[in-house]
Amino acid sequence: MSELIKELQGTKIAIFDLDGVIYRGTDLIPNVDKIIQRLTDLSIKIAYNSNNSTKTRQMYADHLKTFNISSKSSDFYTSASITSEEITRIKPNSNIFVIGEIGLREELKAKGHKIISSESDYSEVDFVIVGLDRNFNYNDLAIAQRCILEGKALFYATNDDATLPVKNRFLPGAGVMVKALEVCTGKKPIATFGKPQPSGIELILRENNISPKHALMFGDRLNTDIIAGNRAGVTTLLVLTGVTSSKDVEDVKKDPTNDRNLLPNMIIDNLDAIFE
Repeated sequence: MSELIKELQGTKIAIFDLDGVIYRGTDLIPNVDKIIQRLTDLSIKIAYNSNNSTKTRQMYADHLKTFNISSKSSDFYTSASITSEEITRIKPNSNIFVIGEIGLREELKAKGHKIISSESDYSEVDFVIVGLDRNFNYNDLAIAQRCILEGKALFYATNDDATLPVKNRFLPGAGVMVKALEVCTGKKPIATFGKPQPSGIELILRENNISPKHALMFGDRLNTDIIAGNRAGVTTLLVLTGVTSSKDVEDVKKDPTNDRNLLPNMIIDNLDAIFE
């Protein structure tokens, strides 16, 4: 694919979604470790951008290590870490009630925020932040509702994915928790920081001092990875090793009401195509 080889010549950073692009659950997609190494050998910075807020960035680095892919926690930009960065810019050292898991909680604590868990402190909560929580329960929802309706808390979300891809199936995503709080408060999140919003990709470019024209975004979902990349102004590549097929792209093209940012600049069968 000469067009892709040409793109690589000016590339300073390659941004990858994880599940469906690098691996599927616990299985490495064939040859991806070698492709990442070849890009690194070309002095192309590697970054990873995931909407999954349940894991810490070090957990992701440890997971890639099992596939013989070397990385640092700072190479990962999750919806949790992106949300933490943005919330810190809005109000440092704030009190936060979290619907979410360790990935979100640890990112917020690392930035100096205090996690509030007691309902009696609802009036002190500055933000309610919602991410994927596989232990989501009625009591937490009720506390979050009270923080917003009776307290001063502002409502933010890491992402609003309807589903979470796992091996051979889909589970409910963070959007289910977000929608539950929307319904019982009558309010939508002030902002959602994960994909399809460009916040994460813009943060990656800003922290690495790289222009969008020198960046590639590899993803497997049109409505998260590709649209976020296009909104951030980077070159987008749809990889057909995940949830999206070529037919899905054609279906989007046929409907004139669809956002054109859903369409990738290029489509590749797998990451091997980078060097073919």
